[in-house]
Amino acid sequence: MPVDDTSAGPLWAVMYHSVADPTDDPYQVTVSPARLARQLDWLRRRGLTGVSMERLLRARAAGRGAGLVGLTFDDGYADFVTGALPLLRHYGCTATVYVLPGRIGGSNEWDRLGPRKPLLTEDGIRAAVDAGMEIGSHGLLHTDLTGPDVDDELLAAETARSRALLRAVSGREVTGFCYPYGSVDARAVNAVRAAGYSYAVGISPGPLTGLFALPRIHVGERDTGWRMHAKWALHPRRRQSVAYGPYPEPPYAAADEPLVPEGARGEADG
Repeated sequence: MPVDDTSAGPLWAVMYHSVADPTDDPYQVTVSPARLARQLDWLRRRGLTGVSMERLLRARAAGRGAGLVGLTFDDGYADFVTGALPLLRHYGCTATVYVLPGRIGGSNEWDRLGPRKPLLTEDGIRAAVDAGMEIGSHGLLHTDLTGPDVDDELLAAETARSRALLRAVSGREVTGFCYPYGSVDARAVNAVRAAGYSYAVGISPGPLTGLFALPRIHVGERDTGWRMHAKWALHPRRRQSVAYGPYPEPPYAAADEPLVPEGARGEADG
C-alpha cells in the first residue's frame, strides 16, 4: 500500500510497552527485540520512518507528515534503553517514551499478574533524551484518570505535577501526555490541556478523538508482516482524522532537526 502522501488522513501511531523476552506476558505488552527489529524493517521497506509523536504532529501540522509513523512506548520500562533504543538508532527512528515520574526506578506494581519489570531510572530517562527520544508523561503513578475516586487534587498531581517532575529530570520541556490504560473522558482531557501539554494519546478515544485524545494501534509479539499490513490497510476505516495544527514549536529543537543524532546510524551499523 502506498504511504500517506498528505497530512489530512488519520495519523498512524503505534503503541509498544516492554521490549524483552515475551515468554511470561499475561497482559501481552511485551515484544521481543527480534520481533521489533522485523517490524521496524517492515516500516523501512515501505518507505516509512518511525518518529516521536511530537515530531509527527509538528510535521503533520506543517503538511510534511508523509511517510512518518508515530512510535510510542508506554510505562517507561527500563528495557527501552537496552532492548528498543539500539534498534531505533539502527533503523534511523526516534520514538516517544511515556514515563511515570512517581515510579522512577520502581516497577510495574499496577500489573496484578506481573511479572515485575523494572522501570527507567533518572539516568535511563536522560540516556533516552540524549539519544534523541521524546519523553512524555504517563501520569504520576499509572492511575486511571476516569476512576470514581479521582478528585481534582489527584487529577492535578497526575497531570501537572508529573509534567513538572519530568521536566526536572529530563532537562527538556514535556509536551505529551499518555492516558493510563487508554482511559479518557472529557474531564481528563480538560485537565491535560490545563496542565500545559500540547497533545495527549489514548487508544480508542471515540468521540473525544482530537489533539488531546489521539488514537493509537497496539503492536505486539504476534504482529508479523501480514498482520502489520492488515492493520495499516484497515487504519483509515477505523480511525478518524483530526486537526493537527497549529502546533507550537518546542523551545529546544529546530523544525529541521535530524531524525536521529548525527552519526547514530553509522554507529549502529558499525
